[in-house]
Amino acid sequence: MSEEKEYAKPLPEFRPETKPYWEACKRHEFVLPRSKVTNEFFFYPRALSPGEDMSEDIEWAKASGKGKVWTFAIHHMGPTKAYKGEPPYVVALVEMEEGVKMMTNIVECDPKDVYIGMDVEVLFDDVTPDVTLPKFKPVKK
Repeated sequence: MSEEKEYAKPLPEFRPETKPYWEACKRHEFVLPRSKVTNEFFFYPRALSPGEDMSEDIEWAKASGKGKVWTFAIHHMGPTKAYKGEPPYVVALVEMEEGVKMMTNIVECDPKDVYIGMDVEVLFDDVTPDVTLPKFKPVKK
């Protein structure tokens, strides 16, 4: 019987305003916060919608999980020892179909094949029993 290695990388900080997002990720569902006043999606999750309305009237809506690589960097050295043996890996800013941009990793492809404008879709990585991270992979055409 092999021993499972403990996840040593940084984990998200759970706050009341982010709880619906992380709970949905755990269920392998992709949701985004949206202002009920303007009907606009926003990201990162927070207690007030950004922009002129600054409203607390927020809902969590199912999102497409599809987007495009807006920009990216290929990391050849991780920031801590927890990343040892993993690089190179891709850190990207993905623009979702809903208009928001989010920082993530591009996985399931060679880092040198990633490009700006690349179509990607969400997948979920259950990194611990309590934490599931959304990451993105290329859309197969």
